[in-house]
Amino acid sequence: MSVVVEHEQATVGRRFDKVCDAIERNGRNPARLIAILQAVQDEYRYLPQEVLTFVATALDVPPARVFGVATFYSHFALEPKGKHVVRVCDGTACHVKGSMPILDEIRKELKMGPKQKTSEDMMFTVETVACLGACGLAPVVVVNEDVHGQLMPDLARKIVGEVAAREKAQA
Repeated sequence: MSVVVEHEQATVGRRFDKVCDAIERNGRNPARLIAILQAVQDEYRYLPQEVLTFVATALDVPPARVFGVATFYSHFALEPKGKHVVRVCDGTACHVKGSMPILDEIRKELKMGPKQKTSEDMMFTVETVACLGACGLAPVVVVNEDVHGQLMPDLARKIVGEVAAREKAQA
């Protein structure tokens, strides 16, 4: 069994009470589905399938409605995400100014394969996004909520490496 699957199974059971709290805080109101899903994702860092089914049952709505909302909005993730999310812009301005070599360097620093989104230790998720809305700073990378502009591959590697080093120091 993979580390990601083991993590997912352990996490779902441990925090299920938080799902119930989110549903109750929102008055079991189906109109508050997005707020409930946001609370669930804040807790798990993604939306586990069994939790989505539970939410549908608790709100007395069809599971297809819950899954539809979860898949419609790009903010929601159906796969586990790492503790730190690295978003590399690949919009036109960033792409032209070298975002793909930056992405390659970040993956290399984190020892991630070209198709791998989340590191085995669940510390990092690396995503490419169509646009971060900071074209004047191209190429741009956002690490968690911190925006880093006008990057070169070596600086991007250093930024991600520093986050990884802080995690190791805290472990």
